[in-house]
Formats: sequence, C-alpha cells, structure tokens
Amino acid sequence: MKDEKCLLLHPSSVRLHPCLFHASPMPPQLVFDIAGIDLNRVVYDQEAIRAANPQRGDMEMLNAIVYAEPSLGRIIGYKDVRADEFWVPSHIPGRPLFPGVLMIESAAQLASFYTRTFVGWKGFIGFGGVEETKFRMQIPPDTRLYLVGQKLWERHHRIKCTVHGMVNGQLAFETGIIGSEM
Repeated sequence: MKDEKCLLLHPSSVRLHPCLFHASPMPPQLVFDIAGIDLNRVVYDQEAIRAANPQRGDMEMLNAIVYAEPSLGRIIGYKDVRADEFWVPSHIPGRPLFPGVLMIESAAQLASFYTRTFVGWKGFIGFGGVEETKFRMQIPPDTRLYLVGQKLWERHHRIKCTVHGMVNGQLAFETGIIGSEM
C-alpha cells in the first residue's frame, strides 16, 4: 500500500506491522569448525612469528599461532590485547576499545605469517586490499583475541584469506585480507 504509515501498537496487540520489525541475517559461523582444537597449545611462538613477519614493537599484532593445517589452508593465532598498548589512553579515553584498523592489521599479520611460512613467499607481503569487513563487538584491553584464518585463493602474486576474530567464543569481527607479493 502506497501511503501506509507505521503505527505504534498497543502491547497487548499480537499483530506486528512489517515496518516495525526488520529481521537481520544471523552472523556467520566461524570460517571453519574449531571444536577439538586446543587454543592454548602454542605451535609457533613470538620469535617464530618475528622470523616471518617484519612488524616490531607497537605494531606486532600477533602473539602466537596455536593451530596450522597448511594442506587445508587453515591457521589460528591470537593477539593478547593489553592495557599498556599505545592506543589505550586515546581510543577511547575512559573506555578504551581496540581500534578496528588494528583488528584488520592483526588479521593481515596472521595471513602474512601463513603465506610466508606455508605458501613459501619470500619477499615483502603488502596489503592488496580489505574486503567484506564487519565489526560485531567491542574489544577492551585484557582480552585474548583469537584469529581464525582460511586461505581462499592464490594467483598472480596475490592471495586472499578470510579471517574471523573471536573473543570468549563469540565472533568479534570478520574480514577478507588480500596480500600482494612485492
């Protein structure tokens, strides 16, 4: 109906008008099933990550790898979000939240580690793009952020991985990372 208006309904009414309710799609499942994976068993520590990834100091956004299945293109790592990090006093004062751009950087570092360690790229791996990014929850300091990655494709010196960030068993963010061999 062309001129139909949305009206507030009395609480006892059982009829809901479509303009008062918008169903949102369910959040996606993790990129792969992590049941049965020991998320506390470190298989690559910080030094192994440093051997593959060039970031140092404040820009190291990956603390450990706890699972890797290269034949399936799968990897899981984590970032311990700490209260003493450079962004805490300024983002957001009185209520610090891990910046979304650093969530993406964490995902990119996971994808870069996977690519250098298991795909065998030797040169510098730069950002080629970020796709389909959604932030689903806030991440405060003193939180462990698990990064669940899946390689999707590799061609023409480019690679794409989907990475899901998980906190306390819940999906915190999702993104597609495209890396370029330089």
